[in-house]
Amino acid sequence: MSIEVNNESGFEVDEAEFAALGRFVLDAMRVHPQSELSIIFVDTGVMTDLHVQWMDEPGPTDVLSFPMDELRPGRDGDVTPPGTLGDIVLCPEVAVTQAKAAGHSTTEELLLLTTHGILHLLGYDHAEPEEEKEMFTLQRKLLLTFLATR
Repeated sequence: MSIEVNNESGFEVDEAEFAALGRFVLDAMRVHPQSELSIIFVDTGVMTDLHVQWMDEPGPTDVLSFPMDELRPGRDGDVTPPGTLGDIVLCPEVAVTQAKAAGHSTTEELLLLTTHGILHLLGYDHAEPEEEKEMFTLQRKLLLTFLATR
């Protein structure tokens, strides 16, 4: 599994922890071990530009996902074909505010957002109530299991 983590935000993050989370989630979702994922941390200026360009919405957001090969989760006993999953772009400055509101650390918020972003790359969405329930339940399970193993 090739997971590249780049921190261009100026905010201190443990890049190895985010790579480990990426590996954990992709393994749990039965994504081929030769697949690739990129996780990028950016500042609010870069995130604002991306948010406007790709979502046509003003201001920064917490996480954006850019799928590449449109890989989907593998099934029991079967993994996806190898490929490039895509890029997850995170904004720690936005995560700081959200973490305070949620009552947990910024690192926990960024780990949650990374899991959320990976699920988006795998085709999950939360536009409809049923989709939201499925995605958020899976997101919580994956993150809690990862945190329990650290």
